[in-house]
Amino acid sequence: MSDGPFDVFALIIAIIAFIIAIKASSQAAELRRRLSSLEEMFRAQRPVQPPLIPADVWADAPPTTSAAPPPLVPQAEARAEAPPPLVTEDISPPPREASTEADATPPLPAPAPGFEERLGTRWVVWIGGLALALGGFFMVRYSIEAGLLGPGVRVFLGGVFALALLGAGEWSRRKESISNIAALPIANIPAILTAAGTAVAFATIYAAYALYGFLVPATAFVLLGLVALGTLAAALLHGPALAGLGVVGAFVTPILVSSGKPDYWALYIYLAVVTAASFGLARIRLWRWLAVTTIAFAVLWIFPGLDTGDLQVAPHAFHVIAGFVLAALLVVCGFMFGPTIEDGEIEPVSSGSLGAYLFGAMLIVLSSAHADLALMAFTLLVGATLLVAWRAPAATGALGAAAATVFVVFAEWAVRANPDMLVLPGGPMADIAPTAIDSAVTLHLVMAAIFAAGFGIAGFLAQGRSNSAIIPVVWSVAGVATPIAILVALYARIAHLDRSIPFAILAVLLAAAFGAATEALARRETRPGAMISTALFATGTLGALALALTFALEKGWLTIALALMSLGTAWISMQRPIPFLRWLAAIFAGLVTARIGYDPRIVGDAVGTTPIFNWLLWGYGLPAASFWAASLFLRRRADDAPLRMLESAAILFTALLAFMEIRHFATGGNMTSAPSLLEFALQVCITLALAIGLERLRLRSRSVVHNVGAVVLTVIGGLVGVFGLLLLENPLLWRTDVGGAVFNLLLLGYALPAVLMLLLSYAVAGERGKAYANTIAGGALLFALTYVTLEIRRFYHGPILSSGATTGAEQYTYSIGWLGFGVVLLGVGILVNSERARLASAVVIALTILKAFVIDMSTLTGVYRALSFMCLGIVLVAIGWLYQRILFRRQIAPPPAPQTST
Repeated sequence: MSDGPFDVFALIIAIIAFIIAIKASSQAAELRRRLSSLEEMFRAQRPVQPPLIPADVWADAPPTTSAAPPPLVPQAEARAEAPPPLVTEDISPPPREASTEADATPPLPAPAPGFEERLGTRWVVWIGGLALALGGFFMVRYSIEAGLLGPGVRVFLGGVFALALLGAGEWSRRKESISNIAALPIANIPAILTAAGTAVAFATIYAAYALYGFLVPATAFVLLGLVALGTLAAALLHGPALAGLGVVGAFVTPILVSSGKPDYWALYIYLAVVTAASFGLARIRLWRWLAVTTIAFAVLWIFPGLDTGDLQVAPHAFHVIAGFVLAALLVVCGFMFGPTIEDGEIEPVSSGSLGAYLFGAMLIVLSSAHADLALMAFTLLVGATLLVAWRAPAATGALGAAAATVFVVFAEWAVRANPDMLVLPGGPMADIAPTAIDSAVTLHLVMAAIFAAGFGIAGFLAQGRSNSAIIPVVWSVAGVATPIAILVALYARIAHLDRSIPFAILAVLLAAAFGAATEALARRETRPGAMISTALFATGTLGALALALTFALEKGWLTIALALMSLGTAWISMQRPIPFLRWLAAIFAGLVTARIGYDPRIVGDAVGTTPIFNWLLWGYGLPAASFWAASLFLRRRADDAPLRMLESAAILFTALLAFMEIRHFATGGNMTSAPSLLEFALQVCITLALAIGLERLRLRSRSVVHNVGAVVLTVIGGLVGVFGLLLLENPLLWRTDVGGAVFNLLLLGYALPAVLMLLLSYAVAGERGKAYANTIAGGALLFALTYVTLEIRRFYHGPILSSGATTGAEQYTYSIGWLGFGVVLLGVGILVNSERARLASAVVIALTILKAFVIDMSTLTGVYRALSFMCLGIVLVAIGWLYQRILFRRQIAPPPAPQTST
């Protein structure tokens, strides 16, 4: 068997071990140097009692090289138990005059070691330790190449050399500990020798198993594990370098020793022992990194057994339960044997350790297809998480992991039985028909009841138990979100998202429980986080009610239910002035908006064919009314972001209601048809009417949303009018039946928009810029003149305006019609003294004059040309007379009185 893998493996382990040891030794030397400087400073001054240092929480304590391990009690307690020094007489400080300048001035700290000192006291030792390990490896290699020693002797000598290095490391440690000479800033020789011995021991045992076959897998596994555990134990004496080497070696050992049929019980019992040793060492030394590394390796060892066809649930469940228990006992701060911590703090390692094993338990449940034993183990760990978090606030963060894993388990269970819920590129999976119950659901229902009651009751009772603001909030979030998530998963799994009165009743009961909790919390005294917790339970109340409506009604009623929840939340915010409730009302509005974006028809093809009174009226009208009412409630207290979101939603749904009803009416219920002249005409009219209403409303509310909404609707109406009515669906350009002689689409599409634009221009006059109002008035004039032109063409061509030639009589009628329209505008301007109407008259008459000289002169012949110019001349003269005699009549001054002589 080749010896190459042995050399490579041994070399890698040696290099890694010595790099870690070198880094730790450097840190230790620097620490000793600083400690020596501080001791010299303190000796030169008056001795004082050192302050008590409390035990830190996973403080990543610096490496130490002392001979004896630190006590298991905190340092403060150890100092308290030390006997006080004997005092025989009162000691008073010497007079100030007696103190010398040398005594008053502390000595300067020792200078940093130079290059020569570093070379002689550190680097030589490090290189020597690495040379020892490599020398042993190369000696074995030479013996193999020269054929001097057999395999058995090689393994024996390797073991002897490992023991020699370990013995040398222990001897040097004891020798250094019993010496009375002050420690020099030198390299950590005992740690380096011990690391070399550990690396050689690992390589020797692995060579005996993998290269020479002297050891069976079980024996090699035990020996490698013992070396790893021994390395962890030696880390108590030699610092974190050996701890890192030991934990890596312990968790890598099962990979080095493999067999065709893995024994998961033996593996996980071994890992439990390693985890206990590593957690214990991390707790004694307060090494955060060691605890985190152990948890990461332990969770990673769950994955190899999950992809097997026949998953062994029992050993995997034992692994996560054992790791969870050990983490709770030794890692979680403030619980059992874990480090102490101040009340009210959430410690990441404490919470993360429990969350990691909950994640592993969730993976076992999902991989085993929800086996009963896996579900029981998962339920046990979730309940234990609630207990540990209740007793130890440092682990409160694990509640989030518990709630998340519970939701994932139940959601996967719901989707597993409902494959049609999966959105796939080709649609639902073929040949799979979901059934209501395809396996026993009793255990899941029992779990659901336990989880919902446990999280909800604990979340309520945890309020007021801590002076921290974040801890009760975390309990509230878990207590509210978990029952609702479980209820939704059960509804999807059992009712298949169809109408279900039993689930609606459950949702109402859940809402009642949350409502009672909200009232009880609102009556309590003010505590940190109480306001947010109360708001969260109020949110749960409204959310459960929304679910009840969704469960009891058809799918389209979800939009209405959420909109009504927004109104209800706004009303509750008036009774209970909780700031979050205002945001919650806005959040419900956002959900309804997202729901509309997903399916604008709300109920798909079941909208109905009845104009106006169809599903669109309920799906858009009720939310619009709810949002308008909710905005009125919120405006009574403040003009803030939630109010503006609700006002925006109210305007949006009002406009969408109008647009969707118009489209339904114009297309006969076929919502995917192409637009028409009727649809564009109605949309322009409704948009302009809404803009007029918002312009009037903003004068009273002074709302920025109403202000911007009016401008946006005006712009939309103008764009639809220009591009839709004048271009895309202009009956002069496209074959369109406009209807009767007077009451037709021309009246609806051009005359009525012109009137609405005129009213809108007067509504914004004096409130907005003059250019804005004049632009709208110009649009009104354009549409009015277009109506006059198209109506004349309707008289000559019938309902289809795009066919037929234009006769001389028709051209003459256009001129007469435009001229008459200009005269009417002038008359209106004179009667109401409107400068804008007179200017519009001037524009129309100017266009008439232009038409007469450009078009009529070239196209008209005979009597029509003469009549055109005659009428134009008479009208222009009459207009001039009106301007001179009525509008701008000059006052003739009376003649001066004759002079009389006396």
